[in-house]
Amino acid sequence: MSGFYGNGIALTEKVLDYLWGRQTVTMNNIANDDTPGFKSQYVAFEETLGKKIRDANKGNGSMQDIAQAIGQSKARLHTTWDETSRLDGNNVDMDQEQVDLVRTAYEYQYMLSSLNNDISRLKNAARSF
Repeated sequence: MSGFYGNGIALTEKVLDYLWGRQTVTMNNIANDDTPGFKSQYVAFEETLGKKIRDANKGNGSMQDIAQAIGQSKARLHTTWDETSRLDGNNVDMDQEQVDLVRTAYEYQYMLSSLNNDISRLKNAARSF
């Protein structure tokens, strides 16, 4: 479908995958709030994905190059080793984790809505033929 609709759907799919991973990591942090010595983790993908797409555009910027950049981007899992706010060595900040969980859920819902709108436009365009 990417040849017909560009890379929008592929990009949305990749972002949805990343957001799902981010939500999983955040829920793991929340589940380990009482685990002594646990270090919170977070997922970062925006900078890597953006850089891959910008680099693909510097070349000839073809749809195939951008599709390949989207496909090759990887999310990074980071652990916050330095920050410890409790005596037991656990550094999970429940307030921040809950904010991250809600933010990620809203971003996920937005991306699903965007994907549904793209597919609806394709269906409407196909009906006119």
